[in-house]
Amino acid sequence: MNLQEVLNSGDLYQVGKWTDEHYFEYLQQMEEYNAAGYTAEGQAKKAAILRRLFAEVGENAYIQAPYYAMWGGRHVHLGKNVYINFNCTLVDDAEIYIGDGTMIAPNVTIVTASHPLSPDLRAQGYGYNSPVWIGKNVWIASNVTILPGVHIGDNTVIAAGSVVTHDLPAGVFALGTPARVVREIGPEDEVFYRHGMRAEDHLVQAP
Repeated sequence: MNLQEVLNSGDLYQVGKWTDEHYFEYLQQMEEYNAAGYTAEGQAKKAAILRRLFAEVGENAYIQAPYYAMWGGRHVHLGKNVYINFNCTLVDDAEIYIGDGTMIAPNVTIVTASHPLSPDLRAQGYGYNSPVWIGKNVWIASNVTILPGVHIGDNTVIAAGSVVTHDLPAGVFALGTPARVVREIGPEDEVFYRHGMRAEDHLVQAP
């Protein structure tokens, strides 16, 4: 198997012995992104780094610096209009797919890598990975952790502080540790946005 097949296979492998000759260049580019600032020049530099560094970057995708990634984001696929807020951690040893329009709040961690319970295997440096798939128009609130192999369906909302250990279907509100489905997102959510408050009564028009 080649490197990408090993990293995404779910098989045990000795982590330090399977790497990319450009690995530290990826991390350096991540550091440059985080230091680029918010001038027009800095924003242009960040956009160029994302396009060069990440596996895929859709139109208008953006990450608030700083972010942290094991491979700098090399194995992360961003759809169109993805927004990732401050201090996101992407353990991207395997692929991470984030669908169009998804919003990720501060301090979210998305993990693809793990290690065996066996002390002997861990001492030999073995680990294994499982890709993570996040659908379109998902909202992941602050301090959520998503564990390896998880699939999250389109339009789902995950409450702050949740730990997602298993797949979540499309169109649901989930919370807790481990995250559980509380209810489906339905027509009433198009009318009321917060504790009985009607959205149409509280829409602020852009200047």
